[in-house]
Amino acid sequence: MNDSTIRHRQLQVGDLSMHVAEAGEGPLVLLCHGFPECWYSWRHQLVALAAAGYHAVAPDMRGYGKSDAPAAVESYTMMHLVGDMTGLLAALGESQAVIVGHDWGSLVAWSAALLRPDRFRAVVGMSVPFLPRLPVRPTTMMKALAGDRFLYILYFQEPGTAEAELDPRAREMMRGMLFTASGSIDASHYKKAANLPKTAKFLDAMAQPDRLPAWLREEDLEVYVAEFERTGFRGGLNWYRNFDRNWELLAPFADLRIRVPALFVGGLRDAVVTGPELAGESPTVQMLGAFCDDLRGKVLLEGIGHWNQQEAPEQTNAALLEFLGGLDRKG
Repeated sequence: MNDSTIRHRQLQVGDLSMHVAEAGEGPLVLLCHGFPECWYSWRHQLVALAAAGYHAVAPDMRGYGKSDAPAAVESYTMMHLVGDMTGLLAALGESQAVIVGHDWGSLVAWSAALLRPDRFRAVVGMSVPFLPRLPVRPTTMMKALAGDRFLYILYFQEPGTAEAELDPRAREMMRGMLFTASGSIDASHYKKAANLPKTAKFLDAMAQPDRLPAWLREEDLEVYVAEFERTGFRGGLNWYRNFDRNWELLAPFADLRIRVPALFVGGLRDAVVTGPELAGESPTVQMLGAFCDDLRGKVLLEGIGHWNQQEAPEQTNAALLEFLGGLDRKG
């Protein structure tokens, strides 16, 4: 995307060199992408937020794009990821921001608001709701739920396994992933993907479209393909390898609540939001208000899958701008 309003630079955030895309001037809004993406997933929001009078900043998160990717798996804990966003505020010369996240970036945004409400004055989670700390180790629960079926998070746990499959096939991975998790795929695929045997690999769960859906241009796909052909997927996969470590590190904060104003945005064709049956709000989305003191809305988009800010940019932007505009009016 060659929109002249989007600027790029490298910032030093602690020991990390972080690439950011930014647009506009005004109150700061941080945009945290998920897996497997980069700053580009926020291309539509950067422009819209700038036009509305905000300073929108979308970093390549730790391990992605043109930001540093530390070698050690344990360098990708939630403490590191929230620390990066707090450090980014300092690098930008700001004391506060509204933090917005999608997918894994949503977990970072919720955690940032939970742990540092003094720095993150409001939070928007997209596609992934706030998830309170589980009473049992996450991978223990996942193994019990998966049984003899394939579960991608468990497949990602062993360093090198998913990289060996995905790194040489970045184009197939990105084309299949963006299509399969979107609202453009036939819903029957979810049932098939949910019942793969434990011996399956990640790309076995992906469908390859004959043509890209209207919301994803070939030039958009090329941005992602070029980045992951250059970097591989190790950085993003290492986030998944810290589920248990995060569970241990966040134990002291298990009873905290989201105290700042909050908004949730998700698609009703997103299995993360609805469950694999696509049957309305999942229990975690339904219960979101129980963990947020000031939940100002849940915006659920008909016909939209996991990539809501790319599949439905106008609706996503409208929800985001309405929430931002209401912060000062409601305090």
